[in-house]
Amino acid sequence: MKIHEYQAKELFQKYGVPIPRGQVAFNVEEAKSAAAELGTLPVVIKAQIHAGGRGKGGGVKLAKTPVEVEEVAQAILGMTLVTHQTGPEGRLVRRVLVEEGLAIEKELYLGMLPDRSSARVTIMVSEAGGMDIEEVAAKTPEKIIKVQVDPLLGFEAFQARQLAYGLNLEPDLVKLFVPMVARLYKLFCEYDCSLVEINPLIITRDRNILALDAKVNFDDNALFRHKDILEYRDHDEEDPAEVEASKYNLNYIKMDGNIGNMVNGAGLAMATMDIIKLAGADPANFLDVGGGASEEMVENGFRIILSDPAVKGVFINIFGGILRCDILAQGVVEAAKKVDVRVPVVIRMEGTNVEKGRKILEASGMNLTVASDLTDAAQKVAAIAKG
Repeated sequence: MKIHEYQAKELFQKYGVPIPRGQVAFNVEEAKSAAAELGTLPVVIKAQIHAGGRGKGGGVKLAKTPVEVEEVAQAILGMTLVTHQTGPEGRLVRRVLVEEGLAIEKELYLGMLPDRSSARVTIMVSEAGGMDIEEVAAKTPEKIIKVQVDPLLGFEAFQARQLAYGLNLEPDLVKLFVPMVARLYKLFCEYDCSLVEINPLIITRDRNILALDAKVNFDDNALFRHKDILEYRDHDEEDPAEVEASKYNLNYIKMDGNIGNMVNGAGLAMATMDIIKLAGADPANFLDVGGGASEEMVENGFRIILSDPAVKGVFINIFGGILRCDILAQGVVEAAKKVDVRVPVVIRMEGTNVEKGRKILEASGMNLTVASDLTDAAQKVAAIAKG
């Protein structure tokens, strides 16, 4: 789960990580009031969306006077902000963060994320912080310093100093940096984060270190432990179909292709998307109904796939174990009765009660194509892809 920058900064403040003074605003009047309360100009007005690259897209601007505060807030609020992370459709800006302007001496980068290959938490820093950090990682990876933290041992002071020295921080700044990184690591672990990133982490002219930006993502599977974080969820920043799927505990991710698919098991889902690509088409979604899916979950999953106007065909690939094939078939039939199915549907089933499932599909009288095996299914999906 993603949250907004101002929400991430609320968490930073809770853990004692220094941030600029600022307030969120949902309209122009609130933005003007926030700037007045800060009591200092210039202020920075920043669009709040769940995507990076806001500055390059025109979503972060400086306002030097009260008149400019109103003009900038009016320009950003309600705009469709397009960045390299939003895609060409962009995101509607519904709120802004109004922050004090700061005299910046240097911009740094700091990030934390789990490294599943080593079962460690990787902490990365770089002197080349700012908008082009992705380019730095691609072209000059030696400028990124990494340490790996064993969660069983915890974050050690020597690792913080290693990062500080990699940033060439002077002694007075090392004293500020070391405890700050320790607090961020504590936040990362206690909130089951999948990412904590500050870009840029700035050194000000008065010799302070502050998180000028903040990005925090959470492991969805751990959210039951963090009811306070669930209150941060912004449905407007999520795909409506993904929000709908979450109501039924379906693992659904919208994609840009034209072949919808429904599978039980993440590994099989990935293989199914490969099959769709090999057939000459592109997957329209990732949908894992899980091993223990009910008839209702299958029905809702099928309905959500068909609600996507880009879908030109559907491939259902199920290995019946805990989810029996007859349960799947009944769910698909019930969904097909309630939804106007205007695209070809290919179903490949193997496993528990497969013959019973096939009989249910055949007896439905609906235009549902049952594949004899995976090769046959791939050929039928290829035929859909070719029109």
